[in-house]
Amino acid sequence: MARPTERDLLEGPALQKHLAECPQWAINHEGRLARTFKFKNFSEAFGFMARVALVAEQLGHHPEIFNVYSRVEIGLWTHDSGGVTGLDFSFASLVDAFG
Repeated sequence: MARPTERDLLEGPALQKHLAECPQWAINHEGRLARTFKFKNFSEAFGFMARVALVAEQLGHHPEIFNVYSRVEIGLWTHDSGGVTGLDFSFASLVDAFG
């Protein structure tokens, strides 16, 4: 049996375990791992998005990012796996460190 990798699709108990470890994140109606961040102003939100972009480049994993003034929404989904994977949770943990 193959050893699980960070790009394996997470479902059922495995997905719930990861969600419990990242309580500020949830699976949205599109099936993505998602979180909304709120900042004092647009400048802070934009600085945050720049840091997220650096993490994305380091991981080679690029999120959906939406911004309106001081609010930033991030959606994570591993496209080549067809859903949420450990890579998405790794990304979320790194973003949480400075979000």
